Amino acid sequence: MFERSLGDDGAVLRPLEPRHAEEYLAHIDRGREFIGRFTGLSAAATDLDSARAFLQRYAEKAANDTGRFYGIWTRDESGTYTLVGGVLFLVMDVAQGTTEVGCWLEPSAVGRGLITRACRVIIDWAIEERGIHRVEWHAASANTASIAVARRLGMKRDGVLRESFLRDGVRHDMEVWSILAPEWRAAAASAEPTAR
Repeated sequence: MFERSLGDDGAVLRPLEPRHAEEYLAHIDRGREFIGRFTGLSAAATDLDSARAFLQRYAEKAANDTGRFYGIWTRDESGTYTLVGGVLFLVMDVAQGTTEVGCWLEPSAVGRGLITRACRVIIDWAIEERGIHRVEWHAASANTASIAVARRLGMKRDGVLRESFLRDGVRHDMEVWSILAPEWRAAAASAEPTAR
């Protein structure tokens, strides 16, 4: 079973699979309104069957190397893990060397750096293991938390797609951010401690 630690606080990153449908639905239900402000994840999992079908679509994307879906679990004092959010490759085109990364969290997990840490793991994997050259990040201009993550990841804003995203009857401007493999590697190299 693949699992990556996200730091000393006990948070871990794991693939989200169809077998997690009940846990995934409970997580979405806890944060449905908050999660649904800027993503379609809430609408895609309204009951156990739709949650399972949604996770199955991403399992098929993983099998076809066209996307991936990961959950972020946090551990409480008793050692129990709870799914609180996740990160994903919405699309991945290995031949073109491009991918789009996305994320979500329930309210209880906001402000702990979980998304930034998880995105660093999957972006590094995409660039170093899969040969991805360009990683994109799309966020509604009003989603300041998501844009802050893009900045922390070293991404640059490519532009704004004006009123391109319709969500609950409201048109949102969408910002496109990206980082290229050489930029990612340069940032990683400058962050490494100097060898003595």
